[in-house]
Amino acid sequence: MLDGKKSLFSGMQATGTLTLGNYLGALKNWVDFEEEYETFYCVVDMHSITVRQDPAELRKRARSLLTLYIAAGLNPEKNCIYYQSHVSAHAELSWILNCFTYMGELNRMTQFKDKAAKHTDNINAGLYTYPVLMAADILLFQSDIVPVGFDQKQHLEITRDIAERFNSVYGDVFTIPDPYIGKQGAKIMSLQEPEKKMSKSDENPNASIFLMDDTDTIIRKFKRAVTDSESEIRYSEDKPGISNLIDVYGITTGKSVAETEKEFASSGYGDFKLAVGESVANMLKPIQDKYAELQKDKDYIDNIIKVNADKANYYATKTLRKVQKKVGFPERIR
Repeated sequence: MLDGKKSLFSGMQATGTLTLGNYLGALKNWVDFEEEYETFYCVVDMHSITVRQDPAELRKRARSLLTLYIAAGLNPEKNCIYYQSHVSAHAELSWILNCFTYMGELNRMTQFKDKAAKHTDNINAGLYTYPVLMAADILLFQSDIVPVGFDQKQHLEITRDIAERFNSVYGDVFTIPDPYIGKQGAKIMSLQEPEKKMSKSDENPNASIFLMDDTDTIIRKFKRAVTDSESEIRYSEDKPGISNLIDVYGITTGKSVAETEKEFASSGYGDFKLAVGESVANMLKPIQDKYAELQKDKDYIDNIIKVNADKANYYATKTLRKVQKKVGFPERIR
């Protein structure tokens, strides 16, 4: 809790281009938290370099992501939107927490195994200790809740374990965070392989809808979406492709599964795919327009970067100094 309000932290990596899954599963829901919580939304550029990045491209994508946060509806006066690399407390706390994390815990992290398999030429220590930096991200802001996808639950569990271990030694230093997983839209699936999550790193460009895709591209991708050999628009585990499209249509229109099934009871897959594509394009158009407008206002974005970095540093430093004192680091002479 910070200044009488519960605290919330989340962030996205500054790599690739955000997908419809990123938006519906996370970003769209973040707007609902700004009144109830003290919110911190990070552009996660430090985590990004566990995989080799082109420096100029990383800077470009980081700024683009921060701008997209605002275009998607996050008010920078009510939400602290900042670059992870502009708050050195992330790295400093991460080192301390490394000393309270066990090798066995890190060995069980499935995401490390997945990423190591994809990047066999660069299995670095940062990739291995990634969950500890994530724990520092969360614990710095005394986060009460953390909106996470299903694939990040394991990282939040180790964060809780680390915090509880530290607290058991030094007292109630860290808030133990709880996960928040949206009931709908938490896992939007690939349009080409509906058994796996939509990903911005998918090599098949038709598998993902990107937030900056134009209307024609969106509709074309939905028309090519993999479904099944039947023609019935019905939500079922044995129909993952159609079920995914029903989820997307429901979120973008506000209609329930039953309402969607009834609406398209006499329609074929072609008509349904077109309707889903149009509903998604209509939802994304205002975001794209706002993003284009913000891109032209460099001074406005620069000011947000500075002001919110200052705010993030203020709260992060309060936690870091408390932790440093607890572990026995000498006090700083002012």
